[in-house]
Amino acid sequence: MHATTDSLFRPFPFGAKTLANRIVMAPMTRSKSPGGVPTPEVAAYYRRRTEGGVGLIITEGTAIDHPASSGYPAVPRIHGEDALAGWKRVVDEVHGAGGAIIPQLWHVGSVRKRGMEPDPEVPGFGPSAVPHPGVEGAEVPVEMSEADIAEVIDAFGRAAADAKVVGFDGVEIHGAHGYLIDQFFWQRTNRRTDRWGGDLAARSRFALEIVRAVRRAVGPDFPVIFRFSQWKSGGHDARLVETPEELERFLAPFVDAGVDIFHASTRRYWEPEFAGSELNLAGWTKKLTGKPAITVGSVGLDTDFFGAFRGASSQPTGIDELLRRLEAGEFDLVAVGRALLADPQWPMKIREGRIDEIEPFTPECLKILT
Repeated sequence: MHATTDSLFRPFPFGAKTLANRIVMAPMTRSKSPGGVPTPEVAAYYRRRTEGGVGLIITEGTAIDHPASSGYPAVPRIHGEDALAGWKRVVDEVHGAGGAIIPQLWHVGSVRKRGMEPDPEVPGFGPSAVPHPGVEGAEVPVEMSEADIAEVIDAFGRAAADAKVVGFDGVEIHGAHGYLIDQFFWQRTNRRTDRWGGDLAARSRFALEIVRAVRRAVGPDFPVIFRFSQWKSGGHDARLVETPEELERFLAPFVDAGVDIFHASTRRYWEPEFAGSELNLAGWTKKLTGKPAITVGSVGLDTDFFGAFRGASSQPTGIDELLRRLEAGEFDLVAVGRALLADPQWPMKIREGRIDEIEPFTPECLKILT
């Protein structure tokens, strides 16, 4: 093994399991589950990445049991006998290849438009009756009532319980990128004047109640990851916090609520989060909370992912800077997205120093998702 990759291939304790290495497959939305049911192709897709050397798979976003949770065609759900049986097949394939896998629990909120599956009559739901800034032709969502909020919180808990029964190794809660949980965080979409709105601490209450519900559902020893971001779809320059002090105040309650690991979503992992320090968002998160952190953002590629939707390709690059930061303890785990779409063997090739053999990411790779 090439000496400089040692830090990336150290084991990592993860609940009842030990991950073989620090490489995580990032969650990437796919439209490959007709009727919300994961197919054998989905199971094979994740097994291939496990066989290529990924330590932990985080699945694509999977819709919880709420009428408005899904906003895209053929995305999987994590409720109902048929969907759970599909996920059981996925879990078994990944475990059979020696890996670990967790689902990303998801509600899209006001991103949803009428006409979408599973019931085209159901509109989007959101914290306030504000069209989503990042959705072309966005509709005014239903402003969630106390009963709606309670229903969604319960649905996240049920999804986590079902994930544990199916055999997943943990769960990730999707609190990033302008979807429902993040809509509560974001002032542009949360204009409530009750206990679910106000300052960032109050706007965090919904997410904290979801974390608590998930923790109650799975018990104390089942890993719970929380994914958050500053940027949003339609708000790439958005920021929830401007200083490390604000970030600490934001995150500390999530530790108390039961989060084990934070997944700090950025577009480019090498960019510093605050002036005066080279730490990225994951680095600051680990420093301020003491919890393990996952970094992500253009790992192993020379451009970020937005170019792919404009028809641009990305070329493989070395990861010396990533390895330096990982060795320094800035973060604990590394999520890889597009590089694994392009080349399921990416971990193995990195470990063996075969960077020149890694496949580039081209727009054609998006077909793997859609």
